[in-house]
This record gives sequence, structure tokens and C-alpha cells, in this order.
Amino acid sequence: MLNERISILIVEDDPDMAELISDLVEAEGWMPLTAPSAEEAAIVLSRETVHLVLVDHNLPGTSGRTFAQRLRAQTNIGIVMVTAAGSAVDRVLGLETAADDYVVKPFEPIELTARIKAVLRRTIPSLKPERESEREHEPASLRLGDWSVDLKSRRATCRTDPAKSLTSAEFALLEILAETPNTPVSRAQILDRLGAESERYIDRNVDVLVLRLRRKIERNPDLPRHIKTRRGKGYVLDTDEGEIAW
Repeated sequence: MLNERISILIVEDDPDMAELISDLVEAEGWMPLTAPSAEEAAIVLSRETVHLVLVDHNLPGTSGRTFAQRLRAQTNIGIVMVTAAGSAVDRVLGLETAADDYVVKPFEPIELTARIKAVLRRTIPSLKPERESEREHEPASLRLGDWSVDLKSRRATCRTDPAKSLTSAEFALLEILAETPNTPVSRAQILDRLGAESERYIDRNVDVLVLRLRRKIERNPDLPRHIKTRRGKGYVLDTDEGEIAW
């Protein structure tokens, strides 16, 4: 990966916007690929190696959100929604369904590139900064209910439903909590580690991400055994209800 040029698929039906985003992507040294619809994006994905997908919500034919949901069911590739649909409901729905992040048009170029970089760091281990002093204490694996999580290879599998998978953001959250098991991690710390530098990425997004993760790994998300809330302190990975190995 270190010697491979990162390719980013831009799924956007507005030619001017597609060109603008392509220029931003190329300026960062990444390779832009474009598709004006979900159907054509699927063809590109079948032919090319793609490391991240930027997808507009309002596409002709299949909507961007539906496309993102289908893509998420098949792969853990990074997905960033880039759209004019910027209400709080739109953002939460996008994050709950499939997207790793959400950027609203019109956007500042620096914001878009920062968000792309943050998602790439979560999805491509070789791009993640090494924190040797922390890694010495990180566990190597977790077993949480039906889930087996290998933190070194960044793989999570569900014994009872192999088709289930974690998004890069969900895995990143689990990884953050696993670094200090049984110790609460605040929302601010989670936001900082996720690379959320924009004011638009707020505490509510952390709560949505926790909810998504609980829905997947907890047998009863309303009474979580693994990802617990510590009022006034944040969230904690409770290893008393799971197995952890270093």
C-alpha cells in the first residue's frame, strides 16, 4: 500500500462538481475515478481497485444512500457521503446506514480532504500513525458474544452471521475503546481519535456510532453487555462480559 497510489471513486452526476472534486483528489496525490450513477459506479468497482468512495445522495436511478448500503453489505471500503442534503436527520441517516462520514455542499476543500484522510487512516492500516507507547498495551484480539475481533489484522467476524461486518468507523470506535479496556473514553477523545476536526462532526455523531456498533455486537442493544455508558465520563469496553487477549 505504501507504494500504491490511492484511488478514490467519485459518484456524482453533476459534471462540474465531479470535476471540482477530482481536482481536489488529484491535488492530494490520489487518483480520481468518476461515475455519474450508482450503476456505473458498480462497473468501476468491478474493474478497478478503489480505496474510498465519495458518493452524492441525489443520483439518477439508484440513490446514493441505497448504493452506499449495498456497497457496505459487500465490503468495508471507506464511504463518504457528499451531498446537499444537510439536515440533521439526513446526516444521522447517512451515518446510521452505511457512510463513515458526511460532507455537506457547499464545502470547504480543506474540510473534504481532511475527512477523506481521516477515513483512509481508519481503513488503511499502513496510513495510520504509529503510537508505539500505546500499542505496547493494546490487546491483540477480543471475543464479544458472537463476535471475534482481531485488532492486529483489523478483522471482525460474527460466528452466527458471517455476512455481518463492521464499517471502518465502527471498527475504529471499537479499537479506541479496546486500547483502554474498562476505562471510560470521553466523546471528545473519541472525536479527536476519529480525526473529526470539523464543528459539523459533533457529540451526537459519536452517540450514533455507538448505537450502530451496539446493534451489531450486542444481543440486546438496549441492555449492552460490552459497550457501556458511564454517565458524565463517556463510553467503556467492559471486558468482564467478554474475552480479551494480548
